[in-house]
Amino acid sequence: MGQTITEKIFSEHIGEEVYAGDIVDCKIDMVIGNDITTPLSIKAYEQSGAKNLANPEGFCIVMDHFIPAKDIASANQAKISRDFAKKHKLKYFFDEKDMGIEHALLPEKGLVVSGDVIIGADSHTCTHGALGAFSTGMGSTDLAYAMITGKNWFKVPSSIKVEFIGKPAKHIYGKDLILEVIRQIGVDGALYQALEFCGEGIGYLNMDDRFSLCNMAIEAGAKNGIIAVDEVTREFLRQRKSLRAKPREFFSDSDANYTQTLQIDISTLEPVIAYPFLPSNGKSVTQAVRDDLKIDQVFIGSCTNGRLSDLRIASEILKGKKVHNDVRLIVTPGTQQIYKDAHKLGYIDILLEAGALISNPTCGACLGGYMGILGDNERCVSTTNRNFVGRMGARNSEVYLANSAVAAISAIKGKIADPREI
Repeated sequence: MGQTITEKIFSEHIGEEVYAGDIVDCKIDMVIGNDITTPLSIKAYEQSGAKNLANPEGFCIVMDHFIPAKDIASANQAKISRDFAKKHKLKYFFDEKDMGIEHALLPEKGLVVSGDVIIGADSHTCTHGALGAFSTGMGSTDLAYAMITGKNWFKVPSSIKVEFIGKPAKHIYGKDLILEVIRQIGVDGALYQALEFCGEGIGYLNMDDRFSLCNMAIEAGAKNGIIAVDEVTREFLRQRKSLRAKPREFFSDSDANYTQTLQIDISTLEPVIAYPFLPSNGKSVTQAVRDDLKIDQVFIGSCTNGRLSDLRIASEILKGKKVHNDVRLIVTPGTQQIYKDAHKLGYIDILLEAGALISNPTCGACLGGYMGILGDNERCVSTTNRNFVGRMGARNSEVYLANSAVAAISAIKGKIADPREI
């Protein structure tokens, strides 16, 4: 019987053929923690009596949620990870000196590669499936188990094939593709399954769009999102200064078993806006314009859409224009390198001239941490991944998920607008 990419990655790691539903004890290539989740992992690790990390070269801590520390509690929490990293002489520890949002930073550094099995104590770890890896989020105690043993157990997920047909229409990006998938199947439509993205439409997506696409697989309940390696992937990996390991490429067999096949024609797709309070509550931008939704804030950033192409898209739309008087525009580059590149290319100056506030790389506003918390009854267009009740602040505030082009034009207009009108 043929195998999917996900089944093949597990088979290679286990040393024998495995299929959906099999329970496996699998070696982990990269374990990822952050400033919120790692302290719990460290506590469990130390309570176990463990003295040494099973695979220190495959363990990484990224300080990204509340860094620089926003209060005493977050400062003390960060100190736990800093002390642990110093004690264990951790090679891959990223703090203010070389910071970034973990799911943007690790691919940039070449620390995650095709064919890896990756876990992180953050639900959006599925982002790295864009490189042709199995990557998923787990709990902090699961992370501790991997720190101690170098392994973890999994039930090999079944797969849903998502085929994108045609060439993306104007101002259609990876964000729109995944919002449309979630709109069609719901927030639990892929529960504990792999979303395998394929079709000719994938060939038109750059790596930033692919990361955005896989990033929100979890919003459909998926265990992981994954895209087969192609020349776009290989070129991205070639551009890294160094790679943690040699990439391994896997491709689904023609007779692989899928629980469902979903086909989406992206040549006719409009930009998708996810209305409150679920990512599955997708509407067309035409509907959003018709609804005349005035806004208070726009946020461009996060592990979903804080990459260089997002800043380019926003700067192209905002060049020579001004942010609406009633709107706050907050732009958060995903990493320090993205910030530097955006500055070099002139994007930062354009955004500042337009009236945007540029923050340091952080998850910040996405989870309502800081750098953009919403007040009572405020409405925000956000390039992030979740729009639950109270996600970015007050419980009666509203978050509308959209791509970077929609976010930028909405900042100018003062209400949700259509970038195709430019």
